[in-house]
Amino acid sequence: QVQLVESGGGLVQPGGSLRLSCAASGFTFSNYVMSWYRQAPGKERELVATISATGVSTNYADSVKGRITISRDNAKNTVYLQMNSLKPEDTAVYYCYVYYHWANYWGQGTQVTVSS
Repeated sequence: QVQLVESGGGLVQPGGSLRLSCAASGFTFSNYVMSWYRQAPGKERELVATISATGVSTNYADSVKGRITISRDNAKNTVYLQMNSLKPEDTAVYYCYVYYHWANYWGQGTQVTVSS
């Protein structure tokens, strides 16, 4: 079955950096678009970044452009989210996502807290 497992979250100061990882299994990873979403307390889940199956094409939310980079390593079945210049408003639970065989699959989420 499809499984997505995020890691790499934590507490960082404003301006700091984190790299999130999502380890995928249960499907042919290299054939699928992968995405990162986030959900802050009291807010709806929002799309942060998306990467094509080959990694050639990426898309980002306006709020994170220039600060966040999505990448993938198909040999390792892993998608990454490099986050730099973090702001308090980036505080959220970050989720890995794939749309696979007519279904939405989510990881368990990893908490990112940006605070001084």
